[in-house]
Amino acid sequence: MVSLYLCGWLVNVGNKSTPLPMIADCPLTESDIEHFLEYGFVVVPEAIVPDVCDAAVEEAFERCGYDRRDRSTWVEKKIHLGISRSTAIAEIAPKAWAATCQLLGGEERVKTPANYNNAYILNLGVGADEPFRAPGPTCPGWHKDGDFFRHFLDSPEQGLLTIVAWSDVKSHGGATYIATDSVSVVARYLAQHPEGLKPGDIPMRDLISQCSQFVEATANAGDVYLLHPYMLHCHSQNMLEVARVIINPPAMLKEPMQFNRSDGRYSPVEQAVLRGLGVDHYDFQPTGPREEIIPDRRKKQMQMLEEEMRRKKEKD
Repeated sequence: MVSLYLCGWLVNVGNKSTPLPMIADCPLTESDIEHFLEYGFVVVPEAIVPDVCDAAVEEAFERCGYDRRDRSTWVEKKIHLGISRSTAIAEIAPKAWAATCQLLGGEERVKTPANYNNAYILNLGVGADEPFRAPGPTCPGWHKDGDFFRHFLDSPEQGLLTIVAWSDVKSHGGATYIATDSVSVVARYLAQHPEGLKPGDIPMRDLISQCSQFVEATANAGDVYLLHPYMLHCHSQNMLEVARVIINPPAMLKEPMQFNRSDGRYSPVEQAVLRGLGVDHYDFQPTGPREEIIPDRRKKQMQMLEEEMRRKKEKD
């Protein structure tokens, strides 16, 4: 028996149901959940108020040492800042937090503290001097997030991939490209490798070549995308050369995903994996050790944080 978690109750694909704990506020509808299962993502609109978004963009530019209103100061076109501050998702974006809990099967399964941070990713005009590339498999940079752990079918380190839009993200303006049929492709590949895979060992080019559905993830400031952790995605060109500011923190699970639950209490994230594998349940057992990896980007982010502190001291 397979069931889908919908706001504290179960939609059956079988002969009985088992209620899950009720979440106080469940913003995702039945059609939203089905959209997530079919396409691997949902959008929580206006999850963060405009004033907070604008303050975040101001902070991002201040940390870079750039003038938000003077493009001549925008030396680097792509910047990924480190974390120096975090805020609980439930506090800053309660609708997004409730939706996150829905997709992961209930708040009790989500690892806490669960925060949004200020690891801003700025696209200030990447590729603006090149011919525009529409979303498709030949675009560069397709990847599965998670450069900090060894990947298994049930990995808890990334229960959801999140994109928080602090600024407007317009078409041709640096929106993330997502492959909405990639969840099943990645699920099948990970199922074939119970020993686990380091990020660099996943054949992204081969996997994306099996995909044919692509979306430009445009957004208004304050919108939050919640994507399946298997969603392949890449950056795009910012032909508009208007500042695009996002973050993409993972939502983590307390325990590894389970695909053979005796009570059928599968979260939508787990159910999407089962759908991708074409089965009602799957007895996955990792054969390799779980492993934390220190990515090179952290070294660069530490250097950037040190530079920020130097500029702050000089300013004071």
